Amino acid sequence: MAGRAAEPEVIWTRPERAGRGPKPAFSRQDVVAAAVRIADADGIDALSMRRVAADLGCGTMSLYNYVPRKEDLYELMVDAVSAEYVLPERPSGDWRADMTDLAHQTRAIMHRHPWLSRVMTTAYGFSPHALRYLEWCLGCLEPLDVPGGLKMQLIAMVNGTVMATVRNEQAIAERARGLPWSEEEEQAVRGAYLAGQVATGRYPHLAALLAESAAPADTDEIFAMTIARLLDSFAAGGPAGGAAGGQAGGPAERAAGGPTGDPAGESVTPA
Repeated sequence: MAGRAAEPEVIWTRPERAGRGPKPAFSRQDVVAAAVRIADADGIDALSMRRVAADLGCGTMSLYNYVPRKEDLYELMVDAVSAEYVLPERPSGDWRADMTDLAHQTRAIMHRHPWLSRVMTTAYGFSPHALRYLEWCLGCLEPLDVPGGLKMQLIAMVNGTVMATVRNEQAIAERARGLPWSEEEEQAVRGAYLAGQVATGRYPHLAALLAESAAPADTDEIFAMTIARLLDSFAAGGPAGGAAGGQAGGPAERAAGGPTGDPAGESVTPA
């Protein structure tokens, strides 16, 4: 990629083309669409300007006129797939139902584009489709009687939970692809081992828990339960100690920048 600019630059303020000269052969959207196709098919590590140029049938150096840096290309890609959210003209009035739907949409988008969890970063929270998403979320949460800072925390925590869930699901799937046996065969062996350990009597609390309730049936059920319980905590007035989120400089304001090091901070940035 080209060298860094001397001054910070936001790709959204950069014109797609200079005012003079012939009309470009491609649009910035063409470049981004090609990049998304490559990353979807072969992973983010396979993405390069050379691959994009080959996909479009043009010279590699010419693409720098459209996208000057790899970071810019990633930001454009994240924004492009964020357009996949289906957002009605106005919220339903049921903030729990609306936020639950958004959580499921985010999970689906991240599974359609497995590279997304690799490139999400704090800088991408205010791209055009990210702002559309954030505005929609705030509209959904209008009926929720908590300070604005807590609403930002809720958005951050929901999206962070989705991010952590998808990363775990992707890691499990990746590991399973490398095994010489099926996932079901491995789970049977591990289940038998666990049962044997519990039967020794050394883990009475675990034994009591397993005896009284079965684990959720599948990952979809676990995900739905996790999101529901997270939303429950805000329906009751917000998580304990969460009131600080409404103060200037509190966690909610920092979360608005996007990912930090923990899952809950990754999240006003949509998928």
